[in-house]
Order: sequence, then structure tokens, then C-alpha cells
Amino acid sequence: MPVNRVEQTRMVSALSFQPEPERHDDEVIRLLVHRAAQGEEDAWRGLVDAYSRRVFAMARSRLRDDDLAEEITQSVFVTVATKLCQDGYNEQGRFEPWLFRITMNRVRDEFRRRGRHARPTDPTHLQDSRQAPEESTTEAPNGKLREAIEQLNDTDREIIELRHHGQLSFKQISDILNQPVGTLLARHHRALKKLKAIMDPIESDPSTPKA
Repeated sequence: MPVNRVEQTRMVSALSFQPEPERHDDEVIRLLVHRAAQGEEDAWRGLVDAYSRRVFAMARSRLRDDDLAEEITQSVFVTVATKLCQDGYNEQGRFEPWLFRITMNRVRDEFRRRGRHARPTDPTHLQDSRQAPEESTTEAPNGKLREAIEQLNDTDREIIELRHHGQLSFKQISDILNQPVGTLLARHHRALKKLKAIMDPIESDPSTPKA
């Protein structure tokens, strides 16, 4: 069933008013990281359980390939485990930005390797156990919102995906991209306006007479 204009506007608005993502307790994560670095398997499983779905969702949103996103996710956590065990982790108190910086680098490496844009896949393929929590706000029944996100340029898509697939706060995105929070807020606002214009060009056109 097609998504009507009201529903399209509602979906984009949901991105605008999404609250700050719920954060894992910083002290709990710090202890898990410390214990995982000491080789404690339970702590490592705790980190994977806490973040693997979000890493997968971030990779999946860019690459549009479940199997490849799974490979990227595994690669990311192999890198994390290696750095933790070899004392290569020096981002104390900034584990999430560090984790997603690694994820972004892996995705960029894959784009460079392929030398072309990833191909979209059927949105129904997303409905599996690896789907990120609270992703329903960004999944239209017929993929309209996802298709609209695909039409954004890389810069705009990056901020949308870090915020709504990675579920990062603007402060954490600031740490990853080395940009001021105010700049990122403005970028996010502009990206949402572009999404709304893509999904409902008539409503977004100021020259269109309003009923």
C-alpha cells in the first residue's frame, strides 16, 4: 500500500523529534571494556550484545547487503578485540565514538574496494534478528523513507545514519567527525528538510498554493 503524504511527513517528523538515544551506563561500559581487555569472555560478550546490532545497522544502511554488513560487523569487533588485548585502546570514556569510527572506516574501505556505490536491496530483507532496536521510525512500509535517504548526498546521509542508525548523540557524532555540535545540528536540520522535500515535493514547494 502506498504511503500517503501525511504518512510521509509523519515519518520525517519522527526523525526530527527523536529524543537523545538512550545511553548505556558509562561506568558499566568502562568496566566491560576494562574486563574485556583482561580477557574476560563474559565482558566481551556484554560488549558485543550491547553494540553489535547497532554496528550491523550502520553498515547495512550504507552497504545495502546483509551478508557484507555481517562481515563488516565481525571485522569491526575483531579490530576492537585486538586493540583491547594489545593495549591499543586509548579512547578512555569515548568507547562508542571510537567503535563507530572504526565502523565508518571499514565501510569506507569497502566502498573504495568496490569502486562503486552499493546497490539497494529489498527492504523486506531487513526484518531479521540483527535489525537494530527502535528502527521502526526509519522503516517505511514500502521503503519510501529509505529510498529518500539514498538520494541524499554523502554528507547529509552520513549525519542521518550516524544519528538514526548508529543511535549516537550529537556529542558523540561530534567526537567522530571532529565538528562542533552546533554545526552538526544545523547539518541534521538541513538533511531532514531535504528528506521532506524529496518525499513530498509538492508540499515542500513554497510556490504551491495551500488548501
